[in-house]
Amino acid sequence: MGVELTDIFDTAVNNSLFKNKSVLQVRHTPESIPHRDEQIKAIAGILASALRRERPSNLFVYGKTGTGKTLSVQYVQNELTKKANELGVDLRFEYLNCKLKRVADTEYRILAALIRQLGGTIPETGLPTDRVWTKFIEMVDEKPQLIIFIFDEIDSAIKKMTDNFLYSLTRLNQELKNSQISIIGISNDITFLENIDPRVRSSLGEEEFIFSPYNAIQLQDILNERCVNAFKEGAVAEGVVAKCAAYAAREHGDARRALDLLRIAGELSERDGLEIVSEDYIDLANRKMERDKILDIVESEPKQFQLVLASILGLTRKNKEEGGPDILFTGDVFNHYQDLCLSTKTDILTQRRISDILAEIDMLGLINARVISKGRHGRTREIRLSIPDNLLDKVDKILKTSLCL
Repeated sequence: MGVELTDIFDTAVNNSLFKNKSVLQVRHTPESIPHRDEQIKAIAGILASALRRERPSNLFVYGKTGTGKTLSVQYVQNELTKKANELGVDLRFEYLNCKLKRVADTEYRILAALIRQLGGTIPETGLPTDRVWTKFIEMVDEKPQLIIFIFDEIDSAIKKMTDNFLYSLTRLNQELKNSQISIIGISNDITFLENIDPRVRSSLGEEEFIFSPYNAIQLQDILNERCVNAFKEGAVAEGVVAKCAAYAAREHGDARRALDLLRIAGELSERDGLEIVSEDYIDLANRKMERDKILDIVESEPKQFQLVLASILGLTRKNKEEGGPDILFTGDVFNHYQDLCLSTKTDILTQRRISDILAEIDMLGLINARVISKGRHGRTREIRLSIPDNLLDKVDKILKTSLCL
């Protein structure tokens, strides 16, 4: 075994296809952002008033995953910070990713995270929320300054709590004596603002931008630019970049997915001791990513979503063991869902709300749900689980751990 491992390690060290793999990773910030000049200039134009020590309008940026929203905002942030330092303007940016676990799933935790970023200390839990707000305001208002808070994937946080937090934040300038704040919200959900309190929307979305998906040609430009620095010369076969771009273009023009595909294809090729990344390995990478995506969805969705999915999974397995049909109906799922809510001491949502969650699970491809008519008894959904069999145990484990079943 030692010899076999040595061979694997030697191959990894000596036969790498990569020159700098980090160029293909999400956290990499490129020197240029192709096909986003118009959006970058518009964002810069809104935030530029900060250089006159004036509070910029709140800004809301939304679009599908991988359309360059965060990269563009951070690019402007970096350039604006440089200019502010030259002019001696006290401008500060604070970035928070609202999808991070144990950071942004409650109002308390969001405020606690921001307080720590501002240099303060606060316990993980235990204080009344109004006292946490008081501490946050003290930290913000300790000196004359302008702070721009960037809330990335803000829709994830609001799904887990309410939009009262956003409302309080947009009204905070009325309580501040020394400083001022502006808010930049970034969301993958293009309908997010339509579903929040109109008072919040009018304050938060003073300026709005939509980032349209990249097309296949634009994705090829992005990939070609990254390939130069990511791979050794000649390590990527002809047609690989085009295939990556085509896959990602079908997935709403997601540049992040295209970069991940290329990176994973390179890793798989490297493990097999190959000297070049071929088109076949793009197909392998795509299948691997599809499996990983399902597990990420199950793990990151809110508790009510997980309870409904656990009900579908439990009923499907029970029917299979008993030799019954693989089709479920909305009423069956709702009844099982109620039992799970009681055992986990969770509030029970209405059947109409559960129907909305079923539509969401269907949209994500975890089930196939078809609305059928039952005559005078109304309509219902025929539901079939569509998670691959080889992932069911992993999904079941994630749900049981998350829901403490």
